[in-house]
Amino acid sequence: MITRFAPSPTGELHLGHVYAAKVARDLARKEGGLFLLRQEDIDSSRVREEYLGKIEEDLKWLGLDWDGDVLRQSDRQKAHVEALEKLKQMGLAYPCFCTRKDIQAALSAPHGNDGGIYPGNCRGISSDEAARRIASGKAHSWRLDAGKAAETHGERFFIDLRFGKTQVDVSVNGDAVLARKDIGIAYHLAVVVDDEFQGITHVTRGDDLLGATHIHRQLQAVLGYPEPVYLHHALVCDENGKRLAKRDDARSIRHLRESGYPPDEVLAMAQP
Repeated sequence: MITRFAPSPTGELHLGHVYAAKVARDLARKEGGLFLLRQEDIDSSRVREEYLGKIEEDLKWLGLDWDGDVLRQSDRQKAHVEALEKLKQMGLAYPCFCTRKDIQAALSAPHGNDGGIYPGNCRGISSDEAARRIASGKAHSWRLDAGKAAETHGERFFIDLRFGKTQVDVSVNGDAVLARKDIGIAYHLAVVVDDEFQGITHVTRGDDLLGATHIHRQLQAVLGYPEPVYLHHALVCDENGKRLAKRDDARSIRHLRESGYPPDEVLAMAQP
């Protein structure tokens, strides 16, 4: 068994992160497996270098030690791009030239998609027209053609230790973004590629990401990756029932440390 904790270094660790790390570590340790740490630092617009060290320092202070070296996702960009190129060659990724304003206008139009899922404006653009726009310097992202991917991989399921067996539903997310205009390869593709690279057998994360697993199972299927087991755990929330965010300084590990709380008390506080 191999699990991982994969925070984004865009702010201080808080109690929700601690719980997520505990779940991943405890699951691996119970089975004599490995617990890995991956810094998901590809969003250059939000990542701050100083948080990389702070995250590792806070985890060590809490006794949440990991196995092996820390993987920085930004060091894996070549592999991410190769995976995207493979999807392009399979005809499962297409360029999207829509701005946020374009998408919002399409969603708010009569008979538009009330759920906020991308309406597929660019899915039908011919390859010649798409190439012409790209050559002219037109900004674009890349999206997964979820319907075509489903035709390729057929019926798929994923197993979650909390929610059971779930059938993959392409309507949950529609044609998700694989590469963004501003940062390059996006979360959905990068996390799938890196989980496969690290041999992750059990993906543990908050249940707010349960919907993303439908995309991830599609990508794993078409890229020929093994299927991990999932555990989407409950979230740590504030007194109003709202999940913790990095801007919630009062529940950051740094603040709690400086306020005199010992590690065992902080660990005990990190509960849903």
